[in-house]
Amino acid sequence: MLRPLLILLVPFVCFAGHLHAAAKPNVLFILCDDLRPDALGCYGSKHVKTPHIDRLASEGVRFANTFCTTSLCSPSRASILSGLYAHTHGVTNNFTEYPASMPSFPGLLHDAGYATAYFGKYHMGENNDEPRPGFDRFVTHKGQGKYFDTEWSLHGKERKVIKGYYTTVVTDLAMDWLKQQSTEKPWCAFIGHKAPHSFYTPEPKYEHSFDDVRVPYPATAFQLDDKPAWMKQRLHTWHGIYGPLFEWRKKFPDDRPESVKDFENMVHGYWGTVLSVDDSVARMRAWLEETKQLDNTIIIFMGDNGLLEGEHGMVDKRTAHEASLRIPLVVRYPALAKEAKVIPQQVLTVDMASSLLELCGADALPKTHGKSWVKLVQGGDADWRTSWFYHYNYEKQFPYTPNVRAVRTDDWKYIHYPHGDGSPDKHMAELYNLKDDPGETKNLISKPELAGKVTELKAELAKLMLAAGLNAETDKMPMDEGVKSELPDAKIR
Repeated sequence: MLRPLLILLVPFVCFAGHLHAAAKPNVLFILCDDLRPDALGCYGSKHVKTPHIDRLASEGVRFANTFCTTSLCSPSRASILSGLYAHTHGVTNNFTEYPASMPSFPGLLHDAGYATAYFGKYHMGENNDEPRPGFDRFVTHKGQGKYFDTEWSLHGKERKVIKGYYTTVVTDLAMDWLKQQSTEKPWCAFIGHKAPHSFYTPEPKYEHSFDDVRVPYPATAFQLDDKPAWMKQRLHTWHGIYGPLFEWRKKFPDDRPESVKDFENMVHGYWGTVLSVDDSVARMRAWLEETKQLDNTIIIFMGDNGLLEGEHGMVDKRTAHEASLRIPLVVRYPALAKEAKVIPQQVLTVDMASSLLELCGADALPKTHGKSWVKLVQGGDADWRTSWFYHYNYEKQFPYTPNVRAVRTDDWKYIHYPHGDGSPDKHMAELYNLKDDPGETKNLISKPELAGKVTELKAELAKLMLAAGLNAETDKMPMDEGVKSELPDAKIR
């Protein structure tokens, strides 16, 4: 159904007994942690029912191919805020603070007259729960937070444990602030859900929602003969299918066939947390409808990075494989799209800031590696990207993934693993024909007939990196000390 675009036709509209400028839309940004697209109904889940998120997609824009440029929480979140790759914004791991002097789209919206607020998991600066620049209200916690009874910092003025389930509490906190906002000033509210990040703990009402659904290991978990050796070495670690599975497996490593039940329980727990997020979306939408702000609010629903659930024998993220890279992105805003659209082009986390600033009529970022998708959505963009590059740096705390540099085109992907000292790579590279093999089941790197394709993709990777200010020949990265097969005393991130 087409919605009237009165906000584009008249300078003022009557709302709740007040006159207010309608030229600038509100922004409700809902960010999930480690959310796979296939855990949502609108992206094809057979088991997870998300009617309220699906409704946003049915009334707006669903981006079918959205990717993170570094598959790790803090770097990805910083890229969403800044429009920059990790090597430029500097948040290259999960322990680094977002630079206070670094521009962000909420900060620029604040400068443009928006009331701005952040609620939930911020995840940049592990032990810092103080307010950050650019936000009128900042409510967060240290570290990962807990699914139940998290201690919150209320704009740095008070710390207290708020009883209850995280998803419900963060929604309450956001709505309390929204209800206080003047109708004469646009607002930008950011909700950072914990879900569905580990350690997966569903709300009690959803604990048994998937008990009858069998979940085997993916077939690719056992198709590793043509893959780099480090992937087999990872199998029994924190980030492999025979490891602790985010505490769903108590005795590990365990590669017995019957231990797949632990894997199944893990996936059930993950799915269960998503159901509560859908409830939160329902509450937020209902309030926007009641206050007649729905059609003048840009609603963004997305994930920060993907998640491996057994693909290639792995759990967690960090790698350049599809399950690690892919994120959901749904945008509802009638002035952007009057009816449902699906956008097939490759969209990145670094595109979000430019796109939202354009939609809100705010100043552009002083520097960006991304591109606004507004033109792409509204009429198509012949100059839209057909390739992009990915990078991840080896972490000593989590030595199960090497340095990663990759290029993804519409149809091909090339991945290699630099050692970090300029010497030849010590790990096998990977080449995939994504058009014919979207599940990345066949590594084609050793095919002589594709040597030309490898040369072409290497050149494209170098070109893309250089355009983003990263010289492939002088690229600085940590020394890869080798993937460890033992389990060090470290927390899972």
